Amino acid sequence: MFCAGDVVAGSYPFGPRTRSVNDLGNQYVPFHAHLWDLLHGRADGGLLINWQSGFGSSFLPDLGTYLSSPFALLVAVFPRDEIDLAVYVITLLKMASAGAAMAWLLLRMRPGRWWAAGLLGASYALCGWTLTSAAYNTMWLDGLVALPLLCLVGEWTLNGRRPFLVVLIVAVAWLANFYTAYMATLAAALVFLLRLWLAGLPRRQSLAVVGRACLIVGLGIGLAAPLVTVVYFGTTHAYPGGFGQFEPTTTQDLLAHLLPTTYGFGSPALYVGTTALLLALALPFHRAVPRRVRAGWTLLVVMVALSLQWGPTHLLWHAFATPQGSPYRQAFVLCALLVIAAWHALSYGVPGRRALCAAGVLLALITAVASASKLTDPPYVLPLAALAAVGALGGLALLALQDQGRGLQDQGRRLQDRGRGGRRRAVLSGLAVTILIGTQIGETAATAAVTTRLRFTKLDNYEPWGARQEQQAATVAEADGWPRYRTDPGREQTVGNDPMLVGGQGAQYYSSFTADVLSRTLTALGDGWTSRGRNVQSLDNAVTDVIFSVGARVHSPPDPHQKWFPDDGSQVSVTRRDVPPLVTVRPSGSGAQARTGVAEFGPSPYRNQELLLGTRVYTVPRFAVRDSAGKAPERSHDDRPGLLIRAPRAAAAPNAAITADCRAGSEVYLWAPHFAGTARLAGESAQGPTGRFRADHPVTKISSMQPLGTVPASGQVRIELSSDRTGVIPDGAVGCLDTARLRTAVDQLKATGATEVTVSDGTVRAQLPAGSTGTAVLAAPRIAGWRCASGDGPAVPAGEYYGLIAVPLDGSATSVTCTFHPPGLRLGTAVGAASLLAVILLASLTTIRRRRATGRLAAPTPARRTS
Repeated sequence: MFCAGDVVAGSYPFGPRTRSVNDLGNQYVPFHAHLWDLLHGRADGGLLINWQSGFGSSFLPDLGTYLSSPFALLVAVFPRDEIDLAVYVITLLKMASAGAAMAWLLLRMRPGRWWAAGLLGASYALCGWTLTSAAYNTMWLDGLVALPLLCLVGEWTLNGRRPFLVVLIVAVAWLANFYTAYMATLAAALVFLLRLWLAGLPRRQSLAVVGRACLIVGLGIGLAAPLVTVVYFGTTHAYPGGFGQFEPTTTQDLLAHLLPTTYGFGSPALYVGTTALLLALALPFHRAVPRRVRAGWTLLVVMVALSLQWGPTHLLWHAFATPQGSPYRQAFVLCALLVIAAWHALSYGVPGRRALCAAGVLLALITAVASASKLTDPPYVLPLAALAAVGALGGLALLALQDQGRGLQDQGRRLQDRGRGGRRRAVLSGLAVTILIGTQIGETAATAAVTTRLRFTKLDNYEPWGARQEQQAATVAEADGWPRYRTDPGREQTVGNDPMLVGGQGAQYYSSFTADVLSRTLTALGDGWTSRGRNVQSLDNAVTDVIFSVGARVHSPPDPHQKWFPDDGSQVSVTRRDVPPLVTVRPSGSGAQARTGVAEFGPSPYRNQELLLGTRVYTVPRFAVRDSAGKAPERSHDDRPGLLIRAPRAAAAPNAAITADCRAGSEVYLWAPHFAGTARLAGESAQGPTGRFRADHPVTKISSMQPLGTVPASGQVRIELSSDRTGVIPDGAVGCLDTARLRTAVDQLKATGATEVTVSDGTVRAQLPAGSTGTAVLAAPRIAGWRCASGDGPAVPAGEYYGLIAVPLDGSATSVTCTFHPPGLRLGTAVGAASLLAVILLASLTTIRRRRATGRLAAPTPARRTS
């Protein structure tokens, strides 16, 4: 059904429309590509450190969030250039597994028709939450698989079966994706408590079962602790990003999402198929179902539905943090409960006329209220909903007739022709099944197609692997010289994680765990970012290339798929630069012994770069700005200080110009984080590169510093601006780099820097010239977890040199060794080991008890003595 929807939508891999929207293209596909490289021994780094992104980022939290699913390992069997297809196949397998797990759970809860369990399992697997949110957030689908499996854990725990398999299931669920596993665990706990209440066990026995369940969940989570704790501590060191205030959706939108072919990003997608919805609505009126069962499941569905709309319970579902982006990530829980309620309505016999009529009336009321929602505005929504309702009601009515005929025969009422009656029931049953399955396929495929098309038009999207990435990857591989120097895949990015996708070792990095120190350091140096600071970009700047040992930089034309900027006719090329090694030595008088944290940076990125470089190389001239009418613009009065550049009425000629005086031959840079548009030198230096700025909201997206070319012999600089929207040119926006001074600084750093550097996953070793004093600086962000030692000394927490890793030197050491251990790994390992020991002890005690019991049963009964 999912593939059929993609065929109709013309989406990858069945059509020209890409499916890589938002984080799927920016994060998940590149992360899976990096996993492919790891599995094939081609990655720069290992499980601890990813040296390709963010100049060296902690990889274990990313692994535990995006790649720890058992399904993710399947990327290894696909070709590297088919990474998009690999992620698509993994997505399909997760959906299919979720449907199979739900069908298994339903049949375990109550016996019934196997095909109906499969139908409802498919309803759950392709619920609205899956199609709207999880289809492009691949790792969330592990929670979709985990929920029915955790409910099975509850079933087995209730009956005292499979005591160690259930612990393993809990552990795997939390390892695969702890975020959605947390939600699935809460939902499974509610189902377990309801099933326990319905079982009617004595109080003492019920408490024992609850205690056993808590022990199982605790041990399972404990086994997953080595990864879960690393992920948790990774969030504490990540750049804070932003979190919105929860606002419940309207009743109209909430009910509209129960209907097929409705799409909305900010409201819970609760579609489960019309058949499942009608059965769930019929449950309260189905007299064949015991009253406690009807009341229990109905109340649980209603309570969970209300919890989606109430702030405190909304926070509870999301681990007490309102998420950034999709606000209803727990919606799959309600979809699962609707499907389970539907199964209880069907497994006790097909609802009769009274129950089906009541369900039909409720569905009509839902549709009437939902018709006031904008989600039902497309002309196809309500007609398709009506057609699906007719098909579902017709199929259930035929199934009820077949059951009624069987019931008459069971009561001993002879039909005139038993053979003909049996064939009639078989025809009715086959027709009912065909109608129900056909209805499900049609409405779900249509919903999938509509969702895919609307998602493509409303969200950012990215081209799958193609000729552009092939050329970039080949260019990077040819220029690569790691670890002697870094190769940056370039400023003109294709996705938010180009280094993982096409290779190289750059600043660019997009993750939920982008380190706070990385984002703040690069921002202070003039870098730009998106996604509220968690998607840092490549910084095309000669000074930062020297600081971070970027010896090769790839330049690509603008991505034609994005159409942010017109094609300038350029080709993929490489700029090489003489840079110092990864480890350099700063003298004692450079301020290395003073306070050198990120907080010591000032407002000017040019001066901040000089702090890290250790010498003055920039001239920051006074400049004047004039608009197209020759007038000076007014100053901004918001939190973006500087001169306002108004949006042009017509996007034709430049609408403003900057003039300044600099030394002839120096390189011109423009720093305008809150400017959107293009900038280029005019006059004698008009052949320089075009600076492309993509600022949006000051909280969500800012622009990087851009090189514009060389100052002409006259020393007069004129920068023409063509803005896309109203922006700001800040004070100190123009910087002129003295390239001769920069070369002198590079020669000095090379002369005193490391003579040899070796890098292996989380360990960096550098050989230094004899008698080195001052501070050894490793060109990597000082993220939490680094420990360093000079010479044969003990390893201590690494120091910080303006955001980079620093090691003090006293002149006696000729080497420096830095090792990385992710925060939380030791604690998680200890908890995991204790949990494993507890499982082993419990298994041993269980085995001993069974053997003793078997021995007592096998022992002969002694004869009674007689007097």
